[in-house]
Amino acid sequence: MGHKDSNILEIFLETGALLNGHFRLTSGRHSSQYFQCAKVLQYMNHTETICNIIAGFFKDYKIDTVIAPAIGGIVVGQEVARQLGKKSIFAEREDKELTLRRGFTIAPGEKVLVCEDVVTTGGSVFEVMDIVRKNGGEVVGVGMIVDRSNGKVDFGVPQVSGLKLDVVSYTPDECPLCKEGLPLVKPGSRKI
Repeated sequence: MGHKDSNILEIFLETGALLNGHFRLTSGRHSSQYFQCAKVLQYMNHTETICNIIAGFFKDYKIDTVIAPAIGGIVVGQEVARQLGKKSIFAEREDKELTLRRGFTIAPGEKVLVCEDVVTTGGSVFEVMDIVRKNGGEVVGVGMIVDRSNGKVDFGVPQVSGLKLDVVSYTPDECPLCKEGLPLVKPGSRKI
């Protein structure tokens, strides 16, 4: 783990954002660890520090717009866009599908950076990338605060994370925490 990673991990520990227990992730998988990024992002100094890793990585790229999936990614996208001096939009779920609402549009040829708080399987990010491409936009890269896959999820574009960790997750039927009978907690924003 690099110097950068240990600083970010310290911020997560200090703000009580790294939870240990038995959690159902947005991906549907179960894990003993959960990154509650909102607990970090309530502090502007931490938000600025962490998002600066993403903004710094992409500062020389040609970017028109930053997009994020709601809800977790919005704060990340907004702050990265602020630091880059770009427009910030988000996609939100309607009937379980991510979509552009609120008059948000992506024009053909628009260069778009996708931001997210936590990536486990990358599902939401891939969905947002599809939205950008369906509208004729170009996905320039992906920035995330926590990469729980330790770089195993490859978005096929330049990508950067503030914190890379290999956090074990299980399908519900293979979950040892379920077998132990530990109560399951669903801390995220999406309804089961």
